[in-house]
Amino acid sequence: MAFAQETPVTRRLKRIKHIIIVCSGKGGVGKSSVSAQLALSLHASSPTARVGILDVDLTGPSIPRMLGLDGHGVHQSSDGWVPVYADGSEARLACMSVGFLLKKKDDSVVWRGPKKNAMIRQFLSDVRWGELDFLVIDTPPGTSDEHLSLLEHMAPVHDRLSAVIVTTPQAVALMDAMKCLSFTRAVNLPVLGIVENMSGYVCPCCGEISNVFSTGGGAEMAKQEAVPFLGSLPVDTELVTLLDAAEPEAAPGTSYEPHPAERGSFDLLDRYQKTPSAALFKNVVDEVMRTLPKVEEGSGS
Repeated sequence: MAFAQETPVTRRLKRIKHIIIVCSGKGGVGKSSVSAQLALSLHASSPTARVGILDVDLTGPSIPRMLGLDGHGVHQSSDGWVPVYADGSEARLACMSVGFLLKKKDDSVVWRGPKKNAMIRQFLSDVRWGELDFLVIDTPPGTSDEHLSLLEHMAPVHDRLSAVIVTTPQAVALMDAMKCLSFTRAVNLPVLGIVENMSGYVCPCCGEISNVFSTGGGAEMAKQEAVPFLGSLPVDTELVTLLDAAEPEAAPGTSYEPHPAERGSFDLLDRYQKTPSAALFKNVVDEVMRTLPKVEEGSGS
């Protein structure tokens, strides 16, 4: 595909096949955990799949923690920033987040819109993503500066863009998800589908499902708005424990070195695939994969 206008952003993104923006109308619906699971599941979908995950939730970067990458730094090369690889030497799951740039992980990011815009542009133009099958972008809640900056900078590759909307079953969350859906339509961003997160709670002891927040709202919204419904995800205590686990810390005066058996293996993915959520999310990814070619064919590229 030839670009009418070559920019630093398009030069970086021209080797990325699909860019999936994960968004939600409000905070607290588990959007980052859905982004992390999407990246892990896409990575596991093929032995050759190459996936990137970009965290543009600049004031609340949680992807490094969820992927067990807290404490890692970003290295500068002659060809730009080198992303952090969650799968080590396999180098098929690249991650970039403002969390890697903070001196302390507890430091707050107090930036106005122009600086946020500049940071997003730098993530898109300076990170050495290389060739990717998928780039998953975790965005902040709402439809604000970060979303507009993303779409503005990626306008030349708009035919590669699509969105996944995350909601929970409560009426308030669904109302905000509708605003998010309205935003995607206003900017002509194709929607792959809706994920209903926290759809019930599975008891880890007996397996009984309790509908703490009710259930079915996401599916009904998708039906009414003629948008694909990707699936329901109950609260999974094993997943919560896994994604909330801290990076192994070294003892004072020492540095952490993985055991030789751990090198070259993707321990996080292995542990994720043993959670109940992994099987459910595989269905979500199957739906996404079925929808993606339709987005591409309809783009005229």
